[in-house]
Amino acid sequence: MAGPFGAGSTTDEVLDGLNLTGKRVLVTGVSAGLGVETARTLAAHGASVVGAARSLDKAKGATERVRADAANGGSLELVDLDLASLTNVRACADALVAAGKSFDVVICNAGVMATPQGKTADGFETQFGTNHLGHFVLVNRIASLLKPGSRLVNLSSGGHRFSDVDLEDPNFEHTPYNEFGAYGRSKTANILFAVEFDRRHKGEGVRATAVHPGVIQTELGRYMTPQIIEQMTRNMAASQPAGGPAFSRKTIPQGAATSVWAGFKAPADVVGGLYCEDCHVAEPAGSANVRGGVQAYALDPDRAKALWSKSEAMVGERF
Repeated sequence: MAGPFGAGSTTDEVLDGLNLTGKRVLVTGVSAGLGVETARTLAAHGASVVGAARSLDKAKGATERVRADAANGGSLELVDLDLASLTNVRACADALVAAGKSFDVVICNAGVMATPQGKTADGFETQFGTNHLGHFVLVNRIASLLKPGSRLVNLSSGGHRFSDVDLEDPNFEHTPYNEFGAYGRSKTANILFAVEFDRRHKGEGVRATAVHPGVIQTELGRYMTPQIIEQMTRNMAASQPAGGPAFSRKTIPQGAATSVWAGFKAPADVVGGLYCEDCHVAEPAGSANVRGGVQAYALDPDRAKALWSKSEAMVGERF
Protein backbone atom coordinates (compact mmCIF):
# COMPACT_ATOMS: atom_id res chain seq x y z
CA MET A 1 0.00 0.00 0.00
CA ALA A 2 1.12 3.61 -0.64
CA GLY A 3 -0.57 5.04 2.44
CA PRO A 4 -2.40 6.27 4.34
CA PHE A 5 0.15 9.05 4.81
CA GLY A 6 -0.10 12.81 4.75
CA ALA A 7 1.47 16.11 5.72
CA GLY A 8 2.08 14.98 9.30
CA SER A 9 3.71 11.66 8.44
CA THR A 10 7.37 11.17 9.36
CA THR A 11 10.12 9.25 7.62
CA ASP A 12 10.05 6.40 10.11
CA GLU A 13 6.26 6.12 9.84
CA VAL A 14 6.47 5.89 6.05
CA LEU A 15 9.16 3.21 6.21
CA ASP A 16 7.70 1.33 9.18
CA GLY A 17 8.03 -2.41 8.61
CA LEU A 18 10.09 -1.95 5.44
CA ASN A 19 13.45 -3.73 5.37
CA LEU A 20 15.86 -1.96 3.01
CA THR A 21 18.75 -4.36 3.52
CA GLY A 22 20.59 -4.75 0.25
CA LYS A 23 19.30 -1.45 -1.16
CA ARG A 24 21.88 1.14 -2.20
CA VAL A 25 20.86 4.80 -2.23
CA LEU A 26 22.60 8.03 -3.25
CA VAL A 27 21.49 11.12 -1.33
CA THR A 28 22.94 14.53 -2.15
CA GLY A 29 23.23 17.23 0.51
CA VAL A 30 23.86 15.17 3.64
CA SER A 31 25.56 17.89 5.66
CA ALA A 32 22.35 19.30 7.17
CA GLY A 33 18.59 19.16 7.43
CA LEU A 34 16.55 16.98 5.12
CA GLY A 35 19.57 15.22 3.65
CA VAL A 36 20.79 14.04 7.04
CA GLU A 37 17.32 12.85 8.07
CA THR A 38 16.81 11.06 4.76
CA ALA A 39 20.14 9.27 5.14
CA ARG A 40 19.40 8.45 8.77
CA THR A 41 16.04 6.80 8.21
CA LEU A 42 17.29 4.83 5.20
CA ALA A 43 20.34 3.50 7.05
CA ALA A 44 18.16 2.74 10.08
CA HIS A 45 16.03 0.52 7.85
CA GLY A 46 19.04 -1.32 6.44
CA ALA A 47 20.02 0.63 3.32
CA SER A 48 23.58 1.30 2.24
CA VAL A 49 23.62 5.07 1.80
CA VAL A 50 26.13 7.05 -0.24
CA GLY A 51 25.88 10.60 1.03
CA ALA A 52 27.23 13.41 -1.12
CA ALA A 53 28.22 16.78 0.32
CA ARG A 54 30.28 19.81 -0.58
CA SER A 55 32.00 19.88 2.82
CA LEU A 56 32.99 16.41 3.97
CA ASP A 57 34.14 17.70 7.35
CA LYS A 58 30.73 19.26 8.00
CA ALA A 59 28.98 16.13 6.72
CA LYS A 60 31.01 13.87 9.01
CA GLY A 61 29.85 15.81 12.04
CA ALA A 62 26.26 16.14 10.85
CA THR A 63 25.87 12.43 10.11
CA GLU A 64 27.03 10.97 13.43
CA ARG A 65 23.45 10.00 14.22
CA VAL A 66 23.10 8.33 10.82
CA ARG A 67 25.84 5.90 11.77
CA ALA A 68 24.48 5.51 15.29
CA ASP A 69 20.99 4.63 14.03
CA ALA A 70 22.14 2.29 11.23
CA ALA A 71 20.69 -1.20 11.61
CA ASN A 72 20.19 -4.43 9.68
CA GLY A 73 23.42 -3.86 7.79
CA GLY A 74 22.67 -0.21 7.03
CA SER A 75 25.68 2.02 6.43
CA LEU A 76 26.83 5.46 5.30
CA GLU A 77 29.65 6.34 2.93
CA LEU A 78 30.48 9.99 2.19
CA VAL A 79 31.61 11.36 -1.17
CA ASP A 80 32.67 14.84 -2.22
CA LEU A 81 30.19 16.74 -4.40
CA ASP A 82 30.09 20.46 -5.18
CA LEU A 83 27.10 21.01 -7.44
CA ALA A 84 28.29 24.52 -8.24
CA SER A 85 31.35 23.13 -10.07
CA LEU A 86 30.81 20.84 -13.04
CA THR A 87 34.46 19.78 -12.84
CA ASN A 88 33.75 18.45 -9.35
CA VAL A 89 30.38 16.98 -10.37
CA ARG A 90 31.96 15.06 -13.24
CA ALA A 91 34.76 13.78 -11.02
CA CYS A 92 32.23 12.55 -8.45
CA ALA A 93 30.11 10.86 -11.13
CA ASP A 94 33.11 9.28 -12.81
CA ALA A 95 34.29 7.83 -9.48
CA LEU A 96 30.86 6.33 -8.80
CA VAL A 97 30.69 4.79 -12.27
CA ALA A 98 34.23 3.43 -11.92
CA ALA A 99 33.22 1.74 -8.65
CA GLY A 100 30.52 -0.04 -10.66
CA LYS A 101 27.98 -0.40 -7.84
CA SER A 102 24.37 0.20 -8.88
CA PHE A 103 21.85 2.40 -7.07
CA ASP A 104 18.26 1.47 -6.29
CA VAL A 105 17.27 5.07 -5.63
CA VAL A 106 18.95 8.44 -6.23
CA ILE A 107 17.58 11.31 -4.14
CA CYS A 108 18.70 14.74 -5.38
CA ASN A 109 18.19 16.59 -2.13
CA ALA A 110 20.92 19.26 -2.12
CA GLY A 111 20.20 22.83 -3.08
CA VAL A 112 20.34 26.54 -2.31
CA MET A 113 17.52 29.04 -1.90
CA ALA A 114 17.00 32.77 -2.46
CA THR A 115 20.72 33.50 -2.81
CA PRO A 116 22.11 36.91 -3.68
CA GLN A 117 22.81 37.22 -7.38
CA GLY A 118 25.94 35.28 -8.27
CA LYS A 119 27.45 32.66 -10.53
CA THR A 120 28.69 29.11 -10.19
CA ALA A 121 32.25 28.14 -11.10
CA ASP A 122 31.02 27.61 -14.67
CA GLY A 123 29.31 31.00 -14.97
CA PHE A 124 25.71 29.88 -14.45
CA GLU A 125 23.24 31.76 -12.25
CA THR A 126 23.83 30.30 -8.79
CA GLN A 127 20.44 28.70 -8.11
CA PHE A 128 19.77 27.32 -11.59
CA GLY A 129 23.36 26.11 -11.87
CA THR A 130 23.43 24.44 -8.45
CA ASN A 131 19.90 23.14 -8.05
CA HIS A 132 19.34 22.01 -11.64
CA LEU A 133 22.43 21.85 -13.84
CA GLY A 134 24.67 20.24 -11.22
CA HIS A 135 22.14 17.47 -10.62
CA PHE A 136 21.40 17.22 -14.36
CA VAL A 137 25.03 16.34 -15.10
CA LEU A 138 25.46 14.10 -12.04
CA VAL A 139 22.37 11.99 -12.65
CA ASN A 140 22.89 11.60 -16.37
CA ARG A 141 26.52 10.61 -15.89
CA ILE A 142 25.59 7.86 -13.42
CA ALA A 143 22.45 6.75 -15.30
CA SER A 144 24.16 3.48 -16.21
CA LEU A 145 24.11 2.60 -12.50
CA LEU A 146 20.31 2.74 -12.41
CA LYS A 147 18.90 -0.72 -13.13
CA PRO A 148 15.29 -1.81 -13.78
CA GLY A 149 13.25 -0.95 -10.71
CA SER A 150 15.44 2.02 -9.78
CA ARG A 151 14.06 5.49 -9.13
CA LEU A 152 15.19 9.10 -9.27
CA VAL A 153 13.66 11.51 -6.75
CA ASN A 154 14.26 15.23 -7.35
CA LEU A 155 13.55 17.59 -4.47
CA SER A 156 11.64 20.48 -5.93
CA SER A 157 9.48 22.91 -3.96
CA GLY A 158 6.14 24.62 -3.82
CA GLY A 159 8.36 27.54 -4.80
CA HIS A 160 8.12 26.31 -8.39
CA ARG A 161 4.93 28.35 -8.45
CA PHE A 162 7.03 31.53 -8.26
CA SER A 163 8.13 31.17 -11.88
CA ASP A 164 8.51 28.97 -14.93
CA VAL A 165 11.97 28.37 -16.41
CA ASP A 166 13.25 31.02 -18.81
CA LEU A 167 15.00 29.18 -21.63
CA GLU A 168 15.92 32.42 -23.37
CA ASP A 169 17.66 34.00 -20.39
CA PRO A 170 18.46 31.31 -17.79
CA ASN A 171 21.34 33.31 -16.30
CA PHE A 172 19.48 36.62 -15.84
CA GLU A 173 21.73 38.36 -18.32
CA HIS A 174 18.84 40.45 -19.66
CA THR A 175 16.28 40.04 -16.89
CA PRO A 176 16.31 41.90 -13.54
CA TYR A 177 17.39 39.44 -10.88
CA ASN A 178 14.94 38.38 -8.20
CA GLU A 179 16.00 35.89 -5.52
CA PHE A 180 12.71 34.05 -5.36
CA GLY A 181 12.10 34.26 -9.07
CA ALA A 182 15.45 32.55 -9.62
CA TYR A 183 14.61 29.97 -6.97
CA GLY A 184 11.28 29.29 -8.64
CA ARG A 185 12.97 28.76 -12.00
CA SER A 186 15.37 26.22 -10.52
CA LYS A 187 12.61 24.32 -8.72
CA THR A 188 10.47 24.20 -11.86
CA ALA A 189 13.57 22.85 -13.63
CA ASN A 190 13.83 20.08 -11.01
CA ILE A 191 10.32 18.93 -11.91
CA LEU A 192 10.79 19.19 -15.67
CA PHE A 193 14.04 17.23 -15.42
CA ALA A 194 12.19 14.42 -13.64
CA VAL A 195 9.43 14.50 -16.28
CA GLU A 196 11.87 14.08 -19.17
CA PHE A 197 14.17 11.64 -17.37
CA ASP A 198 11.13 9.48 -16.64
CA ARG A 199 10.02 9.60 -20.28
CA ARG A 200 13.46 8.59 -21.49
CA HIS A 201 14.06 5.76 -19.03
CA LYS A 202 10.70 4.24 -18.08
CA GLY A 203 11.02 1.75 -20.94
CA GLU A 204 14.08 0.40 -19.08
CA GLY A 205 12.11 0.15 -15.85
CA VAL A 206 13.69 3.27 -14.32
CA ARG A 207 11.27 5.94 -13.09
CA ALA A 208 11.66 9.53 -11.90
CA THR A 209 9.55 11.86 -9.80
CA ALA A 210 9.80 15.25 -8.10
CA VAL A 211 8.68 16.14 -4.59
CA HIS A 212 7.89 19.15 -2.42
CA PRO A 213 9.05 18.52 1.16
CA GLY A 214 6.92 21.28 2.66
CA VAL A 215 7.88 24.40 4.59
CA ILE A 216 10.61 23.53 7.06
CA GLN A 217 13.10 25.66 8.99
CA THR A 218 16.50 24.39 7.78
CA GLU A 219 19.82 25.84 6.64
CA LEU A 220 18.26 26.22 3.18
CA GLY A 221 16.87 29.56 4.37
CA ARG A 222 20.25 30.91 5.47
CA TYR A 223 20.04 33.86 3.06
CA MET A 224 16.58 34.93 4.21
CA THR A 225 16.27 37.74 6.76
CA PRO A 226 13.86 37.38 9.69
CA GLN A 227 11.67 40.02 8.01
CA ILE A 228 11.43 37.98 4.80
CA ILE A 229 10.64 34.82 6.74
CA GLU A 230 7.92 36.62 8.71
CA GLN A 231 6.37 38.05 5.54
CA MET A 232 6.43 34.66 3.79
CA THR A 233 4.76 33.05 6.81
CA ARG A 234 2.00 35.66 6.74
CA ASN A 235 1.51 35.20 3.01
CA MET A 236 1.26 31.41 3.32
CA ALA A 237 -1.15 31.67 6.22
CA ALA A 238 -3.30 34.09 4.22
CA SER A 239 -3.38 31.71 1.25
CA GLN A 240 -4.85 28.89 3.33
CA PRO A 241 -8.19 27.81 1.83
CA ALA A 242 -11.26 28.70 3.86
CA GLY A 243 -12.06 25.99 6.36
CA GLY A 244 -8.66 24.34 6.04
CA PRO A 245 -6.21 23.73 8.88
CA ALA A 246 -4.03 26.63 10.02
CA PHE A 247 -0.65 26.95 8.34
CA SER A 248 2.25 25.35 10.20
CA ARG A 249 5.80 24.40 9.35
CA LYS A 250 6.81 20.76 9.15
CA THR A 251 9.45 19.13 11.27
CA ILE A 252 12.50 17.78 9.46
CA PRO A 253 11.31 14.14 9.74
CA GLN A 254 7.96 15.22 8.27
CA GLY A 255 9.70 17.18 5.53
CA ALA A 256 11.83 14.23 4.43
CA ALA A 257 8.88 11.83 4.47
CA THR A 258 7.68 12.55 0.93
CA SER A 259 11.16 11.82 -0.45
CA VAL A 260 11.27 8.33 1.04
CA TRP A 261 7.59 7.74 0.26
CA ALA A 262 8.17 8.52 -3.42
CA GLY A 263 11.38 6.51 -3.50
CA PHE A 264 10.35 3.38 -1.64
CA LYS A 265 6.68 3.20 -0.72
CA ALA A 266 4.55 4.57 -3.55
CA PRO A 267 4.03 2.40 -6.65
CA ALA A 268 6.39 3.55 -9.40
CA ASP A 269 3.56 3.89 -11.91
CA VAL A 270 1.70 6.17 -9.51
CA VAL A 271 4.50 8.72 -9.07
CA GLY A 272 6.55 8.33 -12.27
CA GLY A 273 6.86 11.59 -14.20
CA LEU A 274 4.80 13.50 -11.62
CA TYR A 275 5.13 15.90 -8.68
CA CYS A 276 4.31 14.84 -5.14
CA GLU A 277 3.64 16.62 -1.85
CA ASP A 278 2.54 15.47 1.61
CA CYS A 279 3.06 11.82 0.60
CA HIS A 280 0.66 11.90 -2.34
CA VAL A 281 0.65 12.98 -5.97
CA ALA A 282 -0.17 16.70 -6.15
CA GLU A 283 -3.32 18.00 -7.75
CA PRO A 284 -3.17 20.74 -10.42
CA ALA A 285 -2.84 24.20 -8.89
CA GLY A 286 -5.57 26.59 -9.92
CA SER A 287 -3.54 29.68 -9.11
CA ALA A 288 0.09 30.65 -8.53
CA ASN A 289 -0.99 32.07 -5.16
CA VAL A 290 -2.26 28.82 -3.62
CA ARG A 291 -0.10 26.83 -1.24
CA GLY A 292 -0.65 23.38 -2.69
CA GLY A 293 -0.66 21.70 -6.07
CA VAL A 294 1.50 21.83 -9.16
CA GLN A 295 1.53 24.35 -11.99
CA ALA A 296 0.81 22.96 -15.45
CA TYR A 297 4.01 24.41 -16.93
CA ALA A 298 6.08 22.28 -14.55
CA LEU A 299 4.67 19.05 -16.00
CA ASP A 300 4.56 20.13 -19.66
CA PRO A 301 6.34 17.35 -21.63
CA ASP A 302 7.34 19.69 -24.46
CA ARG A 303 8.74 22.17 -21.95
CA ALA A 304 10.64 19.30 -20.31
CA LYS A 305 12.20 18.29 -23.64
CA ALA A 306 13.16 21.90 -24.38
CA LEU A 307 14.79 22.29 -20.96
CA TRP A 308 16.75 19.07 -21.50
CA SER A 309 18.12 20.38 -24.82
CA LYS A 310 18.92 23.78 -23.31
CA SER A 311 20.66 22.14 -20.34
CA GLU A 312 22.79 19.99 -22.65
CA ALA A 313 23.82 23.09 -24.57
CA MET A 314 24.69 24.96 -21.38
CA VAL A 315 26.85 22.19 -19.90
CA GLY A 316 28.38 21.20 -23.25
CA GLU A 317 27.43 17.56 -22.97
CA ARG A 318 24.75 15.40 -24.60
CA PHE A 319 22.99 12.61 -22.78
